[in-house]
Amino acid sequence: MEFGICLQSVIPVRAVPSHKSEMVTQLLFGEHYRILRKEQDWLRIQLAYDNYEGWMHANQSTPLGESEFLHLFNIESSVTIDLVQLLSNETKRYVLPVMMGSSLPGLDGHNFTIGNETFNYDGLLADSLDIEKAITPRERVKAKQTLVDDALLYLNAPYLWGGRTPFGIDCSGFVQMVYKLKKIKLLRDASQQAAQGESLNFVSETEPGDLAFFDDEEGNIIHVGILLDQNRIIHASGKVRIDLIDHEGIYNEKKERYTHKLRLLKRII
Repeated sequence: MEFGICLQSVIPVRAVPSHKSEMVTQLLFGEHYRILRKEQDWLRIQLAYDNYEGWMHANQSTPLGESEFLHLFNIESSVTIDLVQLLSNETKRYVLPVMMGSSLPGLDGHNFTIGNETFNYDGLLADSLDIEKAITPRERVKAKQTLVDDALLYLNAPYLWGGRTPFGIDCSGFVQMVYKLKKIKLLRDASQQAAQGESLNFVSETEPGDLAFFDDEEGNIIHVGILLDQNRIIHASGKVRIDLIDHEGIYNEKKERYTHKLRLLKRII
């Protein structure tokens, strides 16, 4: 098997091997992947972060050896939290803008190495969430409030199917990236995320940072958001926005109607 890594700001991953195909997700800088097969100028890849599969153009792939892939898979990866920050390639002498949520594997001070290339990063890094230190319920809610603070960094980001950046993001990509900033891995799609965590019965049981899932008329999970409190939810619908929530679902005050029907409540941490 062959392997690769994203050394660009962002790379689209598509449903089928064509530039005209829908984008199903994105690779951000520092995220690596397995190459499952090749078809002309396209690669079928599986992301190491969440095992999500799709097609990327071969011209955008940077090869990795198996030992380097396994090394990157097993080491600590810092995550950027600046909206955009410049990253310098010290080996090849160029700078690259990286967006919030990018991965910097093996960062030591301001430097890290991928293959034979050394990079320098002098921006802000996300803090992990150590929920185990929160003994009382009040301490737990206070700790999880930092996750909500990160979610608010994406407020008003435009909706983009398959997007994972502040310049375009979908509902499950938004949830995944907010949790990534706390170094907590979630799967990519809302239906996959709905299988993770602990189920809750009522909105009144939720804490800030818990997840709410919504279904369509056929019962399929089609939407997800992050609870700010027991009355408000932040989610990507048209843009990343804040709306009211109750036992029925999301209520849009501007439209004066419910826009999403509540199906599940989950606690990840």
